[in-house]
Amino acid sequence: MSKESLVFILGALVLAMPFLGIPRDYKDWGLMSIGGLLMLIGYQLRRKRFLASLIREGERRTDAFAESTADTKLSDNHQSSEVAV
Repeated sequence: MSKESLVFILGALVLAMPFLGIPRDYKDWGLMSIGGLLMLIGYQLRRKRFLASLIREGERRTDAFAESTADTKLSDNHQSSEVAV
């Protein structure tokens, strides 16, 4: 079942909850848990769409960095000139 279908089914359950004849305490806990699930699923769907837009626009790439190293001959000459001064 896709997340979109789950959101639809949970929404229908919230809509039908007042007419199901469930005791008030169970109804309150049920609505609270369904609301929490809808928030989590909504966040996941929004994050998935945001990351897809970054990939589509080319902003989400792995950048490769190379550490630059000093030339050893240059550093030896630089050190020897400092000692001589």
